[in-house]
Amino acid sequence: MSKVRCVRTIRIAERPNLIWVEVETDEGLTGLGETFRGAQAVEAVIHEQVAPWLIGRDSRRIEPVSRHLMNPYVGFQSSGAEIRAASAIDLALWDLAGKRHGIPVHEALGGATRTEIRTYNTCAGYAYNSGAGRRSIGSGDAATGPYDDQIAFTRDPAGLAESLLAEGFTAMKIWPFDPYAEASGGQMIGLSDLNAGLEPFRKIRAAVGDRMDIMCELHSLWSASAALRICQGLEDLDIFWVEDPIGKMADFKALADLRRRIRVPICGSETLGGAVSFRQLLEADATDIVMLDLAWCGGLTEGRKIAALAEAHAKPLAPHDCTGPVTLMAGLHLALHAPTAIFQEVVRATLATWYRDLVTDLPTVVNGMVRAPDKPGLGTDLLPEVRHRDDAVVREAGDPL
Repeated sequence: MSKVRCVRTIRIAERPNLIWVEVETDEGLTGLGETFRGAQAVEAVIHEQVAPWLIGRDSRRIEPVSRHLMNPYVGFQSSGAEIRAASAIDLALWDLAGKRHGIPVHEALGGATRTEIRTYNTCAGYAYNSGAGRRSIGSGDAATGPYDDQIAFTRDPAGLAESLLAEGFTAMKIWPFDPYAEASGGQMIGLSDLNAGLEPFRKIRAAVGDRMDIMCELHSLWSASAALRICQGLEDLDIFWVEDPIGKMADFKALADLRRRIRVPICGSETLGGAVSFRQLLEADATDIVMLDLAWCGGLTEGRKIAALAEAHAKPLAPHDCTGPVTLMAGLHLALHAPTAIFQEVVRATLATWYRDLVTDLPTVVNGMVRAPDKPGLGTDLLPEVRHRDDAVVREAGDPL
């Protein structure tokens, strides 16, 4: 047997969106999971609904646990608190599975298709996503280190591209249109704002030519008509993809209509939850690249189903990371396993700083490629000192080791 004996949640005030879950079994193993956004809501779901049901059950039966947790009476096919909680638990159970058998998760999934995968740098800064929302850059903001890349793409996109190339990155993602959405609630974008948003892409192309692939992130801020204008403006700049262009990425009809009218590939969507949503996205022929976040979509159990759907529809797969280190490790294992995966997203600012303050191991990036972890399970654990921080909130259910 491998009964669950304890479920523990840990969060820290410094990173209020992040929450970790540790699942302990009677064989003396601990699995680590994670999710992001609404940490307190997820904590409540885990302790009020999940832990009382999960404790005493066989941790090896990952699929039945997933099927139960992914089907709350309300909230399925979403990325709500119930599904984020299910995602974190699922990641912990896969971590346990790998540790139990002494193999990395990508091997537990059925084996790696590749031993390394290409990465791109999401050009966020050190404080991005740390608070209630995304950080916006003001005229008085100053870079706080060499990897404050959001400030860099706002003020010196050409220099940023050269910096990334010097470190071996050959792909980057930026979001210069975001500041212009608020004025109209994303309903329209004027020509002057459109040109201002296009300028960083033009400067990068002029500086580095075809040595850099560039992705445009639109953060689901725009109406379909405004997204159409932005995408059409990007068409001559050889953009690799435009990500989450419309405000409701679950409106697959509107997304498919947009895709038919533009010549830039669409990537979507980290915001969707569950395999059914991705099946509907693909059946609508509404995306060119499938992006998923394993801490939001249902974990690796749903993630591998989504990867299979992408493969069946001959679509590339690109796991998301701009949230936490455990999700990054989980995404990497799926990207190594899934046949159509083309990228694993990273943020060099977080890899170089606060991710290292939280976990024991992080992915190794060499010449723009991320290498396969070789440790059992997800290949990382929460540093022991995290739970003892003054700003830590730790809750336990069951009988801890």
